[in-house]
Amino acid sequence: MRFTYDPRYNIAYIRFHEKSTDVETIRISDELNVDMAPDGTIYGIELLNANEQLQREDTGKLLVINEATGEQKELPLAIH
Repeated sequence: MRFTYDPRYNIAYIRFHEKSTDVETIRISDELNVDMAPDGTIYGIELLNANEQLQREDTGKLLVINEATGEQKELPLAIH
């Protein structure tokens, strides 16, 4: 899995798999797109207006939690 954030365009992308040619982008809302294959496999989730969605608690950081081990890691978001 890969998480990317582009502050120039304010877009975040969570990639689960490399896109194949059969992937279709489904618009869920004005701020959320999902890339999905015909078999239902989700390839990625795109967050538009990402800083608003990722910074709900105004911490300026992304908190990654391993639910199995409880390990946590905070990553700063470069928001302009």
